[in-house]
Parts: sequence; structure tokens; C-alpha cells
Amino acid sequence: MTNDTSLQRSAAPADIPAFPIGSERVAALLEQMTLEEKAAQLVGYWLDQGGDVVAPMQNEMGGAERSGALAEITRHGIGHYTRVYGTRPVDPTERAAWLWEEQRRLKTETRLGIPALVHEECLTGLAAWKAATFPTPLAWGATFDPELVAEMGALIGESMREIGIHQGLAPVLDVVRDPRWGRVDECIGEDPYLVGTVGTAYVQGLQSEGVHATLKHFLGYSASRAGRNHAPVSAGTREVADVFLPPFEMAIRDGGVRSVMNSYTEIDGVPVASDPELLTGLLRDRLGFDGVVVADYFAVAFLEVMHAVAADRGEAAGLALTAGIDVELPSGDAYLEPLVERVRSGALDEAYLDRAVIRVLTQKEQLGLLEPDVFEDDAPTDVDLDTPRHRDAARRLATESLVLLSNDGVLPLAADARRIALIGPNADRAEALQGCYSFANHVLAHHPDHEIGFEIPTVREALVRALPDAEIVHVRGSEVEGVDRSGFAEAAQAASDADVAIVVVGDQAGLFGRGTVGEGNDVESLDLPGVQRELVEGIVATGTPVIMVLLTGRPYAIGWALDEGGERPAAVVQSFFPGEEGGTAIVDVLTGVSAPSGRLPVTLPRSAGAQPYSYLHPILGGPSDVTSTDPSPVRPFGFGLTYTSFVYDDLAVDAEAATHGRFTASVTVTNTGDRDGTDVVQLYARDVVASVTRPVAQLLGYARVDLAAGESRRVSLDVPAARLAFTDRRGTRIVEPGDVEVWFGSHAEAMPAQADPEGATGGAISNARDRGRREIPGASTERARIVLTGDVHPVSGADARLVDVSIG
Repeated sequence: MTNDTSLQRSAAPADIPAFPIGSERVAALLEQMTLEEKAAQLVGYWLDQGGDVVAPMQNEMGGAERSGALAEITRHGIGHYTRVYGTRPVDPTERAAWLWEEQRRLKTETRLGIPALVHEECLTGLAAWKAATFPTPLAWGATFDPELVAEMGALIGESMREIGIHQGLAPVLDVVRDPRWGRVDECIGEDPYLVGTVGTAYVQGLQSEGVHATLKHFLGYSASRAGRNHAPVSAGTREVADVFLPPFEMAIRDGGVRSVMNSYTEIDGVPVASDPELLTGLLRDRLGFDGVVVADYFAVAFLEVMHAVAADRGEAAGLALTAGIDVELPSGDAYLEPLVERVRSGALDEAYLDRAVIRVLTQKEQLGLLEPDVFEDDAPTDVDLDTPRHRDAARRLATESLVLLSNDGVLPLAADARRIALIGPNADRAEALQGCYSFANHVLAHHPDHEIGFEIPTVREALVRALPDAEIVHVRGSEVEGVDRSGFAEAAQAASDADVAIVVVGDQAGLFGRGTVGEGNDVESLDLPGVQRELVEGIVATGTPVIMVLLTGRPYAIGWALDEGGERPAAVVQSFFPGEEGGTAIVDVLTGVSAPSGRLPVTLPRSAGAQPYSYLHPILGGPSDVTSTDPSPVRPFGFGLTYTSFVYDDLAVDAEAATHGRFTASVTVTNTGDRDGTDVVQLYARDVVASVTRPVAQLLGYARVDLAAGESRRVSLDVPAARLAFTDRRGTRIVEPGDVEVWFGSHAEAMPAQADPEGATGGAISNARDRGRREIPGASTERARIVLTGDVHPVSGADARLVDVSIG
């Protein structure tokens, strides 16, 4: 299936699949091309590397195959320019002027006159100097607000398009399975529907400004063993189809995404970068994707050096190209001379090369890069990548993402709190507010003396600004990492002398051992890094009320601060790297200017030993009497407190629905507190009896509801039965007839205990669903039962999966 009428399917040589034929212009260009010119369109060239490691194994790969003057390097043309703005700090106005001139040179000095496609990272905003830095994707998930994420995506796309960038390497649609994995920071959450709706919104926002989004990482990357980056994946076909695939399917079918990036991993021994069943059979033939597949950086060469399924770069190129990777990034280790030689020798059919070139040229045509007047205008002369509109969206997104985990009444801060101790390694660091793919932590970490280039108030700076009359004593106490406790005594004294202590702890994002979370920074423990727990416990022991603020890129095991008895902080606020306005947003929530409305997009774990864990577990995945270990989370998926309270009443659910149809579930939500607030209403379901095991709870849909004090509103969700689809024993996605329990809850465990179904036997197994349930605050309804009627319904690509929300 395709939405682009300029593409048709054409017969191809018998030994390769059918491939698209582009427009007349694309066909004419292909007809003229030499092998070298074709190969050149399938690679990137990374300018300005300078020896700084900003990608895995960068020093071992890339760039060595081409050196010298740019005119010589691009003599056959070029497909991509890699990170023109995002490799080192460059002034965006000056760099844009250079880029316009360089594109004009490619048009006039290369034989075919095809400009380069420029790609950049844009996971937390455009990764360039002076560009706005937004909250990390885990914070997007915490907002449960796709509309606001789409607004952010459009602002990012607008900035990118203004300075000549055509493709963004985002969003990450990997579903979180293990918080020990360093790249959790880059992910949206652990529920496929939440990831799919929020990620698709980002795609739609970015692409609305004429910049192509890139889905990462297709497929199964986040299921790596023990949470280790680049580790093998042992997921079964059902887990791949029902957990990892749906977000990509939504972004392709509903979002119209134009680019996909492969996963580094191998699944059951087959590297994804060499798997035609995934990259062609599934992605293109079954999902209908008709855009361009780009390699994750060095993934083609990794087929030789990391997976050992190729003897050399030429064989690696052949495997990747035939599997369906169209563009090798960030350079041409395999797709230049090694690929050309393989085609010329007859070892690889040239039709595979043509297939990829057609896709690449079609993308360039869609982006306007084949138009005669492209880059004939003037380069922008007054570039502002951090406008008031950027900052406003960043602040709203950061505010909505903050999750209140506990509160004994100390928040919001009392008006008479005049002596405040502000303690902790993240209380006064701008880097602590930003994710691993922010420009500051990704690139400026290599330029420690370079200014950050935009305003980013720390928590301390925001607190001083918000409370000018308060006495605020700032003590670091400890570092994020290490065992230095020399600052403990000073921190404890500051807390003892204060009315309240705010302790800001957590992570430092970075890459490949530089930091505590981020790409390559996987962990074996889910304890707070360094001696930060000891620091918090020491401050709590002073008897001064303590507010613990977590600035992290993953959920940590902090049961000691929440549920385990004894002395603990009076309140805990979770923030997932909230970006340039994060310090202000945190202070707004602490002081009551804003009310918390974020919800956990991932489970708050009990321990590292309980991982991997997901709320989407079957009965056997939860606690029971047949094991001595307890995987129950400290706080469940979807959890978050507010400064008010909500109740749910008058549940109404259709009694039955066809397996190929839809049903409606409605509830009345009332704000029973004395101040305005926002609730995130979540609809859950459980398949009572199914042909394969199903989760004890599955999110069907959600809605953010703003309610004034005392106000009630009716929330209705129109749900396609396809939301209950799963992969059966034959490998077919189906909706099965039978009974389904449905309920509204404010988080995944906000549900009343359920009696065993009639006829069930007693004992440990039958009671396992409710084993270990704790009294976790949250609103819920009783469970209603809906009957899905009709035949088993195969779910095809034409079936809608989006839930429609109405709020009356």
C-alpha cells in the first residue's frame, strides 16, 4: 500500500523482489547514472568529525575510505551530509551560509547536480548549538499528551527546515522492557499504545514542516539481554508482533512516516540489518512502508565486525542492501567501493542497487531537492532556534511531565517557608536537565569550556527567582557518581537550619561510559548512582521535612523513599530530563504555581533483580505463592498524584461488540478537591479466557481531563475491538470472541479485587492475580464485562486502532 501515486510497482529480475519505479525525472536520472554515482547516492559523508566520539565505534569506523578535499570526495555526488550542525558547536547562521554555498557547488560541479540530503539528530530538539532543548522522550510519555508532543515536533521541524535540514533521526519507538538499559532515556514508555500514539504525534508534527522523521529502531532493540546495549535479543515472534511492532505500525499507517532506521540487534541469531523478512517482508510488504530505510550508524559494517555474518565489507553491503537497507550512514564503509566491486563482479545483481537509488531519489524529489531552483534563494541571515514559542512549549511539556510519587502534605510549599536548604548534585547543573541526545550532553561534553548557547535555568536559579524573599542555602552534598561523602556534614547542617530541604538527585546523561544513563550507559544496579541514597537518608534523619526531586533518565528502585517504612522524604517528585524550562517547571510545581499532572510511562521497579518487568505481564509474570521472589513494582505504570483528588462514577460499557467492530466505555470524573487539577483517565482491559496467555491488564486508551474544583465531566472512549488483537498460535493477528473485563483506573493497578470466575479452583494459582496487591492511591471503577461476538477476526492493515475520545 502507498499514499504516493508517483510510485508504482514494476516487474523486477526474477531473483529479487519487485521494486518501485519513481517519477519520470527519477527514472531519467537513474538511466544516466554510473555505478559509482548510484553508490554515492546511498551513503552519507560526515563532516567535521574532529576525533570526538559521538557515535558507537566511531574511531574504528567511518571516514577512512574517503579523505581529501570535499570536491574530490563528492566527485560522483553524495546522498547525505551527516550532522552538518550537530557534530561540533557552529554558529547556525554562519553554518547555513556555508551549507547553501556547498549545495550550490554540488549542483554545479557534480555531473548530475543533485544536492545532498542533510540529516541531524532531533530527539530532544534539534541537536545543534543554540537550539531549544526539550524534555527527553520519557518525559513525553509522562505527559500522556500527544497533541502537545505534536506541537513540539512542529517547532523542531520548523527550525530544521529553516537552516536546510531535511531529515531528523527521531523518534525512538522502542518499547521499554528493562530499565537497566541505558537508552531508556530515549524511549517514550513501556506500553505499545502510549508509545505509538505519542510517537506518531511527534512524526506528524515534524513532518508537517516538511522534514522527514525517522523511526528508531526497527525492530526489538529494547529487548536486549540483561539490558545491555547491542546485546542479542531472544524475543519470540508473538512478543515482537504484539509489543515491539505496534508503535511502528501506527507511525507508518497513521503518521505517514517517510524513513525508518534499523536496529543494531540480532533476534534469535539473525542480525536485523541483514534480515529481509523484517526489513522487506514485514516493513514493506505487510505494513506498506514505501519510504527510505537508513542504517543506524555503522550497522552495515557491524555485520562483519560485530555479528560475523559477513567476511568483509562487500559481503556486508550485499547482505544489508538485499535485506532492505537503502542508505548506509554515516559514511560509505561498505556501500562505496566494496559495493561497486561486488556489483561489477556479478556477485550482486545491480537491480538491488537500483531499487535503493530509486527510493533515495524519490525522497529527494519529495523534499524538493531535485527542483531546478533549490538553494538559489538566500541562506537565512537571522537564525533563532530558541524562540519564545519554543520556550513556551518546552515549559508546558516539562510541567505536564512531572510525576508526584508521594506527598504527605508538604507540597505545595507553605507560604511561610522562608529558610530553604537546596541540596544535591543536580540542584544547580544545567546538564542534569537534559537527555543524552541533547547537544549539551552529546557534543558539548567534548567542549567543556564552550558556552551552552541558550538560557536554561537550573533548579537553584529558578527557585531563587520564584522566592526572592526566601533564604536559600545551596549545598552540593555529593557528586552524581563516586563515593565522596565529604559534603554530607555541611548538607545535614544546612537542612537542620532550614524549614524545609529540597534534595535534587539523579543522573548525568551521556554516551558510552560518560555519565550514568544514555546510549551505552547500561547498569547492573537500579540503586541511585554513587552515594546519593546515603545523602538523602542523612538529610531525612535531621528531622527537617525533605522533598526529594529526581532528575533521571530511567526509573530507579527507590522503595526506600516511598513504601518501606521508617523515616523517608515527605514528598518525592520524579522528573525525566525536563529540558531547558525544566528547572522552572519543577519550581512551579513545588511552589504550587502549577499542579502536577504527569503519570509514570514506565513501572517504578522494586529491584534490578526483578527485571525485565512490564505491567503487561500474564498471570505467571506476577507475584504468586509458587515463587519466593516478588516482581511487584513500587509504583505502577500510569501512576501519579496531584494536588487534588478525583473519583470515578457511573461506568457504562457496551454489553457486547463484534470482533470486527467497536465499543464505547464511559465514566464520570469528578474533582473532589479544593483546587483545579488535571486527571489522566486510563481505560484498561483483561481478556478473561484466550487461546494464548494475555496480560492481567492492558491499556486500551487514555484521556487528559482538566477539571476545576468540584467539577464533573463525562469521558467517553470509542474503542476499536482491534485494540484487543493479539497474535495467535499460527502467527496471525486476530481478535478473538469471548468475555473481556473493562475498567477505568488512574493507573495500571487502580482496580478493585476481583472474585475468581465461576468454576475456578482455589489455591495459589487461582489467587495469583491479586497476590501482592498493595493499597496504592488512585481512582478506579468496578470491572464491567463485555462480550466480543462473532467469528475470529483477522486484523488487517485496514483496521483502525486509534481510540476516539470525547469529553463532555
